[in-house]
Amino acid sequence: MSIEKEIYIEDEIKASYLDYSMSVIVSRALPDVRDGLKPVHRRILFAMNEMGMTNDKPYKKSARIVGEVLGKYHPHGDTAVYNTMVRMAQEFNYRYMLVQGHGNFGSIDGDSAAAMRYTEARMAKITSELLVDIDKDTIDYRKNFDDSLDEPVVLPAKLPNLLLNGADGIAVGMATKIPPHNLGELVDAIIALIDNKDITIEELSTHIKGPDFPTGGIIFGKKGIKEAYETGRGRILVSGKVDVEEKKNGRVSLIITELPYQVNKARLIEKIANLVKEKRLQGISDLRDESDRDGIRVVIELKKGEEPELILNNLYKYTELQTTFGIIMLALVNNIPRVLNLKEVLEYYLQHRFEVVTRRTRFELNKAEKRAHILEGFRIALDNIDKIIELIRASNDGNTAKEKLVESYSISEIQAKAILDMKLQRLTGLERGKIEAEYNELMKLIIELKEILNNDNRIYEIIKAELVELKEKFNDERRTEIKASRRDISVEDIIKDEKMIVTLTNKGYVKRMALDKYKAQKRGGKGISAQVTIEDDFVESMYVASTLDTLMIFTDFGKAYSLKVYEIPETSRQAKGKLITNLINLDKNEKVRAIIKVRDFSDETEVFFLTSQGKAKKTNLDLFKNMNRSGIIAIKLNEMDNLIYVGLINNEKEEIFVATKKGYAIRFGQELIRSMGRNAAGVKAITLRTNDEVVSGVIVRNEEEKILTITERGYGKRTDLEEYPLQSRGGKGVINIKSNIKTGDVVEIKSVNDDEELMAITSNGIVIRTPVEKISNIGRATQGVKVMRVAENEKVVSIVKVKKNLEDEIDIEEEE
Repeated sequence: MSIEKEIYIEDEIKASYLDYSMSVIVSRALPDVRDGLKPVHRRILFAMNEMGMTNDKPYKKSARIVGEVLGKYHPHGDTAVYNTMVRMAQEFNYRYMLVQGHGNFGSIDGDSAAAMRYTEARMAKITSELLVDIDKDTIDYRKNFDDSLDEPVVLPAKLPNLLLNGADGIAVGMATKIPPHNLGELVDAIIALIDNKDITIEELSTHIKGPDFPTGGIIFGKKGIKEAYETGRGRILVSGKVDVEEKKNGRVSLIITELPYQVNKARLIEKIANLVKEKRLQGISDLRDESDRDGIRVVIELKKGEEPELILNNLYKYTELQTTFGIIMLALVNNIPRVLNLKEVLEYYLQHRFEVVTRRTRFELNKAEKRAHILEGFRIALDNIDKIIELIRASNDGNTAKEKLVESYSISEIQAKAILDMKLQRLTGLERGKIEAEYNELMKLIIELKEILNNDNRIYEIIKAELVELKEKFNDERRTEIKASRRDISVEDIIKDEKMIVTLTNKGYVKRMALDKYKAQKRGGKGISAQVTIEDDFVESMYVASTLDTLMIFTDFGKAYSLKVYEIPETSRQAKGKLITNLINLDKNEKVRAIIKVRDFSDETEVFFLTSQGKAKKTNLDLFKNMNRSGIIAIKLNEMDNLIYVGLINNEKEEIFVATKKGYAIRFGQELIRSMGRNAAGVKAITLRTNDEVVSGVIVRNEEEKILTITERGYGKRTDLEEYPLQSRGGKGVINIKSNIKTGDVVEIKSVNDDEELMAITSNGIVIRTPVEKISNIGRATQGVKVMRVAENEKVVSIVKVKKNLEDEIDIEEEE
């Protein structure tokens, strides 16, 4: 008769999932803190030990080992068992390999091992240290899956294997990722812990420098190591080892000799090749893999003149040549998963070894006492041999003889049986001496073993001695180098900070040239060619900036973009440059209207905007610090308006100067414009006359500066600032220059000092550079003087001012 029970499905699912979770956590995915092994690893090593496959025995087929493990201890897939065994035989996965493989066991390129029917294996020499004394009642056993055999709950593990080879596993809701370490460093730290139970993690870290990966590499910085050792969690930066080789022809190559842990070499090379193909990684001329059985050697040849540090930094940035290893020191403690710090891991290992040595000593004591008990019986028998022989001869059978011996000589049944089983040759004088000597040695051993069991310090001394022996037998040099934290090498670290001329054409071609390519000329000179433009194109603007400046690029859509000066290609004077749309993500039909240079995005600086319809506004520079090549909104413009000028306001005393196309200007204090957000349209700066528009503006820093005005036909002049009265914002302004057909409309104005030079550029790309002091200083209501001779089919489109370099030889031609 069946009994039905109603159960809510939510409760059943919850209980079943928890059972499943704990099964995965305890029985499959996580290592035990004592021997550092998951069940599958432990079962493989135990099975190999049971098969007698020690380091000094012949190899056996991997399929036979896998079958043994599957059939007796691990009822899961053969692939899982074989893959686990393969990993234990791979020198790039295990710091101290536990299995010796014979045949193809895979490669660091991601090649899989040959099928198990082809490969052979046996235990490595060091593996015996995990299993030593397993037959001396040092550990507990449990029944296997079908209750037919016993399997170990944990191995005796003389090796501190959890930290030695590390562990990697994903359970349900948790994961472990413990890096491998150097044996010698672990031994030193454990001995230090034995000598001082109150030792700090910081003191332990003087012995254990950090992880020691089988593939070597370099760990940058100790912060992540410190966090992992103190909390059980941390992130470390691991890089491959790269040498720089310079050939006789001046070409430089980067040679990768070591990789970060668990990085696939073939995939790394493929990634580098793809980055070069996509032009995301520039400066590489050739890439080849010259690795062989002696080690890794990946050669990256650089183009002539390329900076190896910059290329290497990009390799670290975009490829797995530099990776982050996230440490999670999670292990099972009494079948409970726990995240442990460094000291706790070592303490649990020590507790395990203390128990193993104690149980082994007790086992050896019991064995010695049993043997001594039998030898005591032999001694009694030898002292009474004639009577005992007579007693035996008089007995009907063995049981009667045993009973008589027990009764007559007050010995145990075990001793009586041993006497009856004793060979006659033991009656010789030599054999009697051996028995006596063996007995005396046993008594000494028994006393020694009892002293050990009664004194914890003796047990710890044994553990220390065994650890020292391990270090002498298996220690090797550290493979992974640990260096101080490495700041990413940016382009700014390598590029020289120097003055540049940046030009932009009407069709959007941008380039930069060194400022010293232009020599100063007399006022009225013809200039030199600055740029070869394509048909119907002309140079529209020119700027002076340092290579490390950030250019804030403002467009007729009211957007702002960011671009470093060094990102603009440096070319000759005659080259046309590169389309700016290849450098920033401009929309179709979007045109650049203004460019300013910035070093620091300070919240004490304001960005000033001026439009063709006379609107002005200020916005805090800090609001633009997250600007990128895709652009952000800078100012709200109506359909008829255009952005004319953008500048930076640094203090309250600065003034705004606005100039119009028809020769009018207004001057007012910048405090008359309040600070607004990026989406604001601004307020009125000047009231324009009919058919007039704003063409230029400047921020006046001090009253000693003069206003320089240049017209389309190359006329210009300087005028004292005091001739322009301070007015209220929004007025009509005063005359700035008398413009006419001969002079053409006003192109641009600048506030200048006598120690500066003027660079003017025409629509045909002709540039003239002339000292400002050579330009006449005259009143407002004048047309100015000829500053630059321009052809009939060209006009001045832009001017910039530069500081005069007094160290340069300035060639001032004599006036014709």
